[in-house]
Amino acid sequence: MILTETKVSGSKAKDIYDKLPFDGAFHANNFGFFFGGIWVLWDSTQAELSFLSSIKQEIPSIVKDLYANFSWLLSAIYASPRYVERQLLWDNLSMVTGLHSLPWVIVGDFNEMLSGDDKFGGNPVSISRALKFQECLNNCGMIGLGFSRPKFTWSNHRPLSQLIQGRIDRAFANADWNVLYPETCVKHLERDHSDHCPIILSLRNYTRYQLPRPFRFQPMWLSHPTFPKVVRDA
Repeated sequence: MILTETKVSGSKAKDIYDKLPFDGAFHANNFGFFFGGIWVLWDSTQAELSFLSSIKQEIPSIVKDLYANFSWLLSAIYASPRYVERQLLWDNLSMVTGLHSLPWVIVGDFNEMLSGDDKFGGNPVSISRALKFQECLNNCGMIGLGFSRPKFTWSNHRPLSQLIQGRIDRAFANADWNVLYPETCVKHLERDHSDHCPIILSLRNYTRYQLPRPFRFQPMWLSHPTFPKVVRDA
């Protein structure tokens, strides 16, 4: 689980996540223009995380999937609301892509949009800023993982005449990561008290493996010499 803009940091953050159903936790404290930094929480029976560093706007870590027994790079993002700071994040992500060859997923609050379709109300989306964001994604070989509705992940909760909504929380992955998790899906949940809606990145379709498979007769069995005996004995 990745939490951003928690409005809690330091020892208070630990007091809170110690009460949550996760036995692994890492958080980066307030970065000045953030409210609570980034928290990363996990279940150690499902994954092992090795944190590479804690840098402004990003927590990168190596995740070992204990279910599938392979490792990949996770970048948990909480981009600055200031464009100049976000540009530093884009530059850093572009640099990182040349330093590793791992399957890679980046997910979080990017505080940026890719097109006019990503926003409702307020000023138009800046094309130049959107292109810089897209350039970073291209440099990193990132592919959008899509989503299921609702479309917008952030709202200012104002009346309709002043309402602004945007899709700024996203998940992207490179081709190698998509090969590992071809059943990946992203779900946007309904907002409750927050101005952001939670998003769920599901790596695999667990119901596919949990549901009993129906019996299917295979015609090729008829050609096997022991088939009549197996049927009689059954």
